[in-house]
Amino acid sequence: MNFQFSGLWSAMFTPTDATGAPEMEQLERLTELLITQGQDGLYILGSTGQGVLFTEEQRKAVLKKVTQVVAGRLPVMVQVGALTTAESVRLAQHAATHGADAISSVGPIYFTGSAENALQHYNAIARATALPFFPYQLGSNTMGDISVFIDKLLSIPNVAGMKLTTGQLMEISSIHLKAGERLRLFSGADELMCHASLCGAVGAIGSFYNLWGQACQKVLQSFKNGNYELGKSFMLEFQKTILYVLPNIWTFFRKAMHLKYGIDIGPAKAPLGTSQKEWSDEEVLAISNKIESVAGLVTV
Repeated sequence: MNFQFSGLWSAMFTPTDATGAPEMEQLERLTELLITQGQDGLYILGSTGQGVLFTEEQRKAVLKKVTQVVAGRLPVMVQVGALTTAESVRLAQHAATHGADAISSVGPIYFTGSAENALQHYNAIARATALPFFPYQLGSNTMGDISVFIDKLLSIPNVAGMKLTTGQLMEISSIHLKAGERLRLFSGADELMCHASLCGAVGAIGSFYNLWGQACQKVLQSFKNGNYELGKSFMLEFQKTILYVLPNIWTFFRKAMHLKYGIDIGPAKAPLGTSQKEWSDEEVLAISNKIESVAGLVTV
């Protein structure tokens, strides 16, 4: 498929069972939900999808299930970063033969944080397939001098863009000013989805879009079309909500997804989320209704 890489993409949850393994029935239901909501793409097995916490075979099984459900209806980008470059390369090669439309990867997780090692890691992954490759940068970590880093990144074959999880908008601007349209930039900071579009981002990939994808997509498109007031009012409410739920975010997501869509994303894989408090149904529904009300989807 010759998809356009832009717009609003969910950083998909990977539902888990009581043992921490991927729960395929819930995964199928979540995938179908996001497709029918009209999302522009799916980003799977990233941080929200707990990708690096699954075994290699579990990650392959998740990709296979998602691409079977998607059946070409929208693009799927799979995060293949792992503890070793060799495993990342194997996951990339598997993605190329099992329906993925693009691959992404975090930089080296252990042992090194240098720009040169990140580039070598990316180079090995990018050369393993002909799929478009989107490095996943957590801010300027491992980039060093952004201009020099982007020059070197652009020399790697198949690099098509980047996922940038940063609260520093100048980092996005700096990359866009250096690379121009050569790189399709996605903001990975949910709370800055509208702001990032002013800095050259063509889209946004985020966790909250699993829950409020329709609201966020409507606001982002309206903002790009010139509705500043909606963008401002929504983003302020959205940011306030993110700050409030962040200390107990996984239990919030689990409760909200169950109440709103009847989908159980399961517990976070320990030690993640083990000390998070439980939320009441009433508070979660009130928060969700408020977000959708500000977006103009419901009346409260």
